[in-house]
Amino acid sequence: MDKKAIKTFAIEARKKLIEEVKYQASLLGITADGITEPVEKAEGIEVYDIGAATPNTIYDEAIKQRESLVKRINEKGFDNVVEEVAYTWFNRIIAIRFMEVNDYLPTRVRVLSSETEGKIEPDIITESPNIDLDFTEEEIEQTYQLKNDNKLDELFKLLFIKQCNKLNEILPELFEKTADYTELLLSISFTNEEGTDRQLIDNISEEDFKDQVEIIGWLYQYYNTELKDDTFKQLKKRVKISKERIPAATQLFTPDWIVRYMVENSLGRLWLEGHPDNNLKENWKYYLDEAEQEPEVQIELAKIQEESKNLKPEDIKVIDPAMGSGHILVYAFEVLMQIYTSVGYSKKDATESILKNNLYGLDIDDRAYQLAYFAVMMKARSYNKGILTKNIEPQICAIQESKGISDELIDFIADGNSNIRKDLIYLVETFKDAKEYGSILKVKEDIDYHRLEKQMDNIKKMNIKTIESINYQNKSLSIIQPLIKQLKLLLMKFDIVTTNPPYMSRNSMNKNVAKYLQSNYPDSKWDIFGVFIEKCQDMLNPSSFLSIITQHSFMFLSVYENLRKKILLNDIINMAHLGTRAFEEIGGEVVQTTSFVLRKSNLENYNSTYCRLVNFNNQDKKEKEFLLRNNLYQTKKTNYTKIPGSTIAYWIPENVFKLFEKNKISDFAEAKAGIVTGNDDFFIKAWYEISFSAISFDITNFDNEKIPQWVPINKGGTYRKFYGNNTYIINLKDLYDIEKTSKSVRRGDPNYYFKESITWSMVTANPSFRYSINNVSGVASPSLFVFNKDYTNYLLGFLNSNVSEFFTNTLNPTVNLHTGDVLNLPIIISEQHISEINRLVEENISILKEDWDSYETSYNFKSHDFLIYSRKFDLNMIEKNFLKMKLNYETQLSNYKSNLLKMNEIFIQLYEMENILDNLIPENQIELKNKNQSNECRSLISYAVGCILGRYSLDKEGLIYAGGQWDPSKYSKFIPDDDNIIPILDTEYFEDDIVGRFVEFVKVTFGEETLEENLEFIAKGLKKKGTTSREIIRNYFLTDFYKDHVKTYKKHPIYWQFDSGKNNGFKALIYMQRYEPDLVARVRIDYLHKTQKALETTIAHNERIMESSTSTSEKSKAVKTRNKLVKQLEETRKYDEALAHIANQKIEIELDDGVKVNYAKFQGVEVNKGQKTTKINLLKKI
Repeated sequence: MDKKAIKTFAIEARKKLIEEVKYQASLLGITADGITEPVEKAEGIEVYDIGAATPNTIYDEAIKQRESLVKRINEKGFDNVVEEVAYTWFNRIIAIRFMEVNDYLPTRVRVLSSETEGKIEPDIITESPNIDLDFTEEEIEQTYQLKNDNKLDELFKLLFIKQCNKLNEILPELFEKTADYTELLLSISFTNEEGTDRQLIDNISEEDFKDQVEIIGWLYQYYNTELKDDTFKQLKKRVKISKERIPAATQLFTPDWIVRYMVENSLGRLWLEGHPDNNLKENWKYYLDEAEQEPEVQIELAKIQEESKNLKPEDIKVIDPAMGSGHILVYAFEVLMQIYTSVGYSKKDATESILKNNLYGLDIDDRAYQLAYFAVMMKARSYNKGILTKNIEPQICAIQESKGISDELIDFIADGNSNIRKDLIYLVETFKDAKEYGSILKVKEDIDYHRLEKQMDNIKKMNIKTIESINYQNKSLSIIQPLIKQLKLLLMKFDIVTTNPPYMSRNSMNKNVAKYLQSNYPDSKWDIFGVFIEKCQDMLNPSSFLSIITQHSFMFLSVYENLRKKILLNDIINMAHLGTRAFEEIGGEVVQTTSFVLRKSNLENYNSTYCRLVNFNNQDKKEKEFLLRNNLYQTKKTNYTKIPGSTIAYWIPENVFKLFEKNKISDFAEAKAGIVTGNDDFFIKAWYEISFSAISFDITNFDNEKIPQWVPINKGGTYRKFYGNNTYIINLKDLYDIEKTSKSVRRGDPNYYFKESITWSMVTANPSFRYSINNVSGVASPSLFVFNKDYTNYLLGFLNSNVSEFFTNTLNPTVNLHTGDVLNLPIIISEQHISEINRLVEENISILKEDWDSYETSYNFKSHDFLIYSRKFDLNMIEKNFLKMKLNYETQLSNYKSNLLKMNEIFIQLYEMENILDNLIPENQIELKNKNQSNECRSLISYAVGCILGRYSLDKEGLIYAGGQWDPSKYSKFIPDDDNIIPILDTEYFEDDIVGRFVEFVKVTFGEETLEENLEFIAKGLKKKGTTSREIIRNYFLTDFYKDHVKTYKKHPIYWQFDSGKNNGFKALIYMQRYEPDLVARVRIDYLHKTQKALETTIAHNERIMESSTSTSEKSKAVKTRNKLVKQLEETRKYDEALAHIANQKIEIELDDGVKVNYAKFQGVEVNKGQKTTKINLLKKI
C-alpha cells in the first residue's frame, strides 16, 4: 500500500472539497461573512448577485435545499457545515471507489472509472441510462440530451447523485438521501485532471483498494492531517481542543499487527479457553501462550475454562468503544468468522449472525462512524454476496447529542407513562453534551432501555393521522431512537472490549471535559486514554477480556498510582510494550505506547507474560521481534507492590525487586517544589539579556526585607551531568510583588533558596544530575536537598551512575522525571567507598565546570581558549594554540570517562547487578563538547566581535561591559568601536568594516608576524567560499555569523543585525547593551546613506566600463556586477523608508524586558507603497 500517495491525495482532497463547497455556497449568496437575500424573488425562483456579469438563479427544489443549508449554518456555523459537507462527499467518493474496484456495486458498472484500460470516461456515463438507478422519464431524457450536448461533467454529477441515492437502499448510514443541501454543494468532474475524482483514480493504485478495506482508515486519518496539525498549533497558543476538533486531534489508525495482537489475544483467547483448537490457534500468529502458572492458579483457571465451554459463537459480545474507522472491528469480524466456521456454520449464516449478535461499536465522530459502518459492511459483503440486501443494521453508532428536544416530544413518546417520561428526561439530560465525552459518559445502570426500545416499537407501529403527530413520530425515530441505541451500548456488558482510545492530556482538554473527568474519573483524569482504561474495565463481564493500546505512562507516573491499583485488581494476561515509534506517523521520544490484554479476574499469583519491544526503533522491527518471541519476561503482579507506587516494571529480575526494600534517597534528602511564575516570559530571562550589574550571583540566604532583583534559577536544559546549564535568571523582586503576579504563582519555600542542592531537568530522555549552589529552582528543574552535606557528592555520584539510570527507567521510563521518582530510588551508602566516590565526583564537577565556563554563554567566562593558551605558552600561532587546547580536551575527556567508569563499577558491585549492567558509557551521554577547528574558529570570531563592540577587552579577563556606565579606560590594547555600529558589507566601504576590524583584532592579539598564517587557519576552519582568507571571512560574516550567534544565544541574540534583505545591500551589527535612542538615526545617516552613495558610484563606474570597454569579458563582468549592485541599491531604498520611520521615534529599550520584547520594537515596520502597505523588519528575523 502506497501510504505516501494516499496521504497526499487525502490532504489535497480535503482542501479542494472545502474550496469547492465554499464556492458553490457563494453562488447561493452564502459566505463566511454572511448570508445575503436574493436580489429577485418569485414563486419557485430566486436570483442571487454573485459579483459576476450574470447572476445565479435557482428554482423549486434548490430553493428548499438552500433553506435547509441556511438553517444548518445558523445551528452549527459556516465553517463547521462546510467541513461536514466536504467530508460527506469525500466518504462517498472513496466508498464508491472501493465498491467498484471490488465489484460490489449492485449495478456492476463502474462509477468513477472504467474497466477499459486507458479510458477516461467512466463506464456509468457510457452505459447510462441503461442502468438500474431508478431513472424517471425526465431523467432519461435529460441523460440523452446531456450526451448529445457533450455536457458530460453535468451528466457525471447527475449519475453520481443517482448512484448515491440508489446505494441508500443497501448502505443507508453512509449514503443518506442526498435531496438536501449536500447535493446543492457538490462539485464533481471526471474531465478535470486536478479534481478529486481524477486524482483518486490517477494517483492511488487499484491494488490498494482490492480486498483491503483498511485503506478507508488510512484515508480518513490522512484527510484529518491539516486539521489535526492546526489543532496542535492552537494548543501551543493555549487554545484548548473544542468538541468539534476532538476527533481530528485524537484519531490514530492502529497498525495492523497490533490490531491482530489485540484481537487474537482477547477474542481468540476467550474462545480457545473453552474450545481448544490447534487449527484456529495456528492461524493466529500474534497469539501468546499463557505463562506457566502455579498449581493453585491453575485450579482457578480451570474453573474459568469450564464455564467457557458453554459459550456459543452467537453469545460473544465484542465492542470497540472508540472504533474510529472500524479497523479493529473488521479484524474482529474475521476472527469471529473463523470461530463460526470452526463449529460448522456456513459463511453466509455466520455473516448475518456476526452483524446481529457479535459486533458493537461507538465513536464520538460522525465521519468515523460512517466509515466504520462501511468497513464492517464491506467485510460482511466479502463473505456473503447478498448481505447488503438483508437490511441488517449493525450494532454500531456515533454518539449523538440531545439538544433541542422539547418537552412536548417527550410527552408524546411517554404517552402518559411516568416511568418512561422519567427515563427520557434522564436520557436527554445525560446526552446534551455527549460529543464532548463520547463513550466515557457514565450512565445510571437502573435505566430500563428495554422498556424504551419497546415504546419506540409501539410508536413505529402507530397509525397517526394528524400532521403534528406525524412530525413527532418522525422525530422520535430520527432523534430519540439513536439516543436509546447509544444508551443501550453504554449500559451493556461485553465479553471483549478492544480499542485504541484517543490520547488527550489534561492540559489540552477544554473546561467541560476536564471538569467531567475530575468528577467522574479522578484516578485517570490526566489523559483520556487512562479514562478509557478505567471505563473499558467497567464494560466487561466477569472473566472477560480487555485488549487496548495506550500511552505507557500509566505504568509508571505517580498520578496514575490509583489507576494502576485498579488495573492490578485484574489479571494482565500479556503485554506488548512498544515504546516509541510504534506508529510510523509519530516520531520522537514523547509518545511511548503499550498494548496489553487483561482478564476481569483477580488471581493473586497469576504469572503474566510481557514482550519488551522498547529498544527497537520502528514499527516493522517491533513486529518482527514480537514474532521471534526473543524478548519475553514473566512476572507476578505481587512483585509490583514491592516497588513504590506499584510501578509496572515487569523486566526487573527477582533479586532487584528486593532492593526496593532497602533505604531510599528520601531517607537522606528531601525535595522541594520549584518556583512556578505563571508567566515565564515576563519573570525569567537568559542572564546575558539584561544588565549584568543587576544580577546577584552569590546570595546564600533569602532576606524578605531585602529581596534581590535578578538571581540565577535552575530551569532544566540539555543532558549534562555534574555541572552546567546555568543560563537563566529570575526577577525575584517582581515575583514577590503581588501586583505583578497572578493567582497561578507558586514561590516555593524561600528557606531553600540559594542552598546547596542536586538538580536535574524534569523533561529528559536520559536523566543527568548536577551540583547547584546560590541558585533558586524552577518547576522544570527539581532539586534535592541533602540532610548531611557529607553525602551530597556521594548521592550525586550515585544519581549519575548507570545503576541509578536503571532504577529511574524502572520507576518512570518516560521523558518526565519527577521528584517522587528520584526520592524512591533505593540507595546503599557504602562507608568503604564514600571517600573515593566523593573524590571522583569533585574531579568531574571541576572538569565540567571548566568546560562550561570556556563558553561565552557562561557568566564565569574569562576569555577565549586560544588567548588563554597563547598567554600561557607564549604561542602566537593559532594552530598551535588549537593543538594545545585539543590535547587538554582529550586529557580531560579521558579523566572524566575514567571517573564515570569507576563510579559505575563501584555501584554495580554494591547493588550486585553484574549480570544486569556493565559500566560502559554510551557516546551520546558524554556531554563534553568536542573541540574541532570549525567550532573554535567560529567561537573566536564571536569573541572578537565582543571585543570590537566592547563586551570584552584584551586588557582584562571576563565580562567588561553589559550595561551600566561605559568606562573607556578598560580598553587600551584594542579599542572597541566608538559608535556601536559595525557595517557588514560585501565590499569594504568603511574604516570600521567588520572584516578590517577583525583582522586588526587578530594582529593585536597574536602579532603581525603570524597574521596571514592565523587568518588562513581561521578561514580554513570556516569552510566558506572565497579565494583569499579575508574573502572567506567576509562571506562568513555575510551569511553565517548571525545564524551562529542566534543559535549560540538560543534565539536571544545580544548582538543585533540591521539587515536590508537577501541581496546583502546593507548589514550592520550593534550591541544591545550599548543601544541608545538615536542609534537607528545614526545607522541610517552615517552608514546606510553612505552605503547608498558608494553603491551609486560603483554602479556608475561599471556602466562606464559597459559603454567604453572593448573587452567582452570585462563588459560581461561589469554587467553582472552592475545588476547585483542595482538590486542592492533598490533594497536599501526600501529599507531606508522603514529606518526613517523608526529613527524619528527614538525608541527606548528596557534591558529588563529581555531580548524578545525589545527586538520586536524594530520589526514589522509598515511602509506605504502606493495603495499597498508592506511590513519590513529592520533587524534580521530570528
